Amino acid sequence: MNIQDIGEQGLLTIVKGFCPVEVVGDDAAIITPKPDESLVVTTDMLIDGVHFSDRTTSARDVGWRATAANLSDIAAMGATPLGITVALGLTGDTPVAWVEEFYQGISECLEPFNTPIVGGDLCQSAVRCVSITAFGQVNPQSAIRRNTAQAGNAIVVTGVHGDSRAGLELLLKPEMGQSLSQGQRSSLIQAHQRPQPRLDAIAILQEILPEGVIVAGMDSSDGLADAIVQICQASNVGARIHSHQIPLSAALQQLVSPSEALDWALYGGEDFQLVLCLPLALAEQFVEKLGEGAAVVGKTTPDSQILLVNQMSPQTETPLVLNKGFQHF
Repeated sequence: MNIQDIGEQGLLTIVKGFCPVEVVGDDAAIITPKPDESLVVTTDMLIDGVHFSDRTTSARDVGWRATAANLSDIAAMGATPLGITVALGLTGDTPVAWVEEFYQGISECLEPFNTPIVGGDLCQSAVRCVSITAFGQVNPQSAIRRNTAQAGNAIVVTGVHGDSRAGLELLLKPEMGQSLSQGQRSSLIQAHQRPQPRLDAIAILQEILPEGVIVAGMDSSDGLADAIVQICQASNVGARIHSHQIPLSAALQQLVSPSEALDWALYGGEDFQLVLCLPLALAEQFVEKLGEGAAVVGKTTPDSQILLVNQMSPQTETPLVLNKGFQHF
């Protein structure tokens, strides 16, 4: 059965089943943040053939990834999620089962964070497209922004990088990675299909952050190098990143050469970790509480240079750039 067989109202009946009945049904949802909290809003769009395809991503995983991308942006602001809306453009011959599985993936991603779907829109489209808007709340005094890094801050990443790119390569080229165990192969593919938004890291940071300490940062959805450069440029600081301190998984290092693993970590994108700038002592405490995968990868500097330092050849310093990762245009 396809979408054109059940019509708009039939489709709406299915979709409403994934939303709280007390929230949906009117022209807009009403969400009431706590007093002294700021509302955080982010929107992310995914297009069939650009961000996902049936070749690499099931409908359930499309729903998960689209949701995780938005929750990652909420986490990158230091916020906690309140709800999401889902706008979905569909071709008439889209199977109804695809839509149901898509919403199941969304619900699975939202469930650990007790976050509801509170509305959205459905329309006919020449190509499948997904646009999710997420709402969150944050105390304005503890909001994380890109432009507040200070020279001398430690630069922290909340987890390994490069695995999502590796997972995509394995999906596109199944003959790759013959030396990997089944568990390693699955972990890399899972990193691409079901990234984990790091709201857990924000919860830990809120526990240990002293009053008045400012944290700068963003997520690494467009690549680790992209995040570091954007934070530094917004804050008018430089950075020195030590290549050997960038956390890489054992599976990634077994799949490709050291140089390619580093390149995927820096420019592969879609790892959805957080990149944060904060005082060194606090950064070390934060990394210890986060556990495996988290690391201090460098520090910010008073000049404008953003450099990658090679441990084997400290005099070799390579500038990090924005245009090497994925670009829409």
